[in-house]
Amino acid sequence: METEDDKIVTKELTLSYGGRVVLKNINLRTRRNKITATIGPSGCGKSSLLRCLNRLIDLIPEAKVDGQVSLDGKDIYSEDVDVTDIRRRVGMVFQKPNPFPKSIYDNIAYGLRIKGVRSKSRISEIVERTLKDTGLWDEVKERLHASAMELSGGQQQRLCIARALAVEPEVILMDEPCSALDPASTFKIEELMTRLKKQYTIVIVTHNMQQAARVSDFTGFLYLGRLVEFGDTKRIFTNPKEQLTEDYISGRFG
Repeated sequence: METEDDKIVTKELTLSYGGRVVLKNINLRTRRNKITATIGPSGCGKSSLLRCLNRLIDLIPEAKVDGQVSLDGKDIYSEDVDVTDIRRRVGMVFQKPNPFPKSIYDNIAYGLRIKGVRSKSRISEIVERTLKDTGLWDEVKERLHASAMELSGGQQQRLCIARALAVEPEVILMDEPCSALDPASTFKIEELMTRLKKQYTIVIVTHNMQQAARVSDFTGFLYLGRLVEFGDTKRIFTNPKEQLTEDYISGRFG
């Protein structure tokens, strides 16, 4: 039974690629204004799960999704759903920073223009707000029209988060957002996630179990396409119910 605290809920979510099952019967609840982390060894289906939550999985021709993914109680795989709207409401930040080869300003303005925002003052206001939200404003305000490609990796990743925030999503999916970053940049992204959850629901995939323990409220452990265990992060890391979870977080495999 879904509650008002639930933002995205999957029910018996199964994903296959050309007959090969990648995810099997995933039942997952993400709570509003909380950070949910998904951990597990490489190839267990973490990134595929993330892509099912905003239908980016549709871009893979052989992918077949069964079961249900509901956003605020509405199945996003229903025939009457506007997929573009789903992807706006559920934004994605990828593992490797992927700024457009445009200016810092235009990286953020791009999605707004696609959305139909024409007012230059409104666009500038949103650019400034999202750069402030991501802690980038003071670092780039004097060079907004310089190429985004000149930014450091950590700055590029925060710019990509600002770009996602500009179109006013409700959920932010982050696929290993710190894996390509140094410790200082990782700290800034983690700090940012903690701030952003006041306004957004966040789902992250991470190989870094210390990161999951530090920033998330809830953690799910995936193994071979199955959700082995899900619960409060502190409990998962200190008192897991499943032996397989304990073996993974204690480094016995993975």
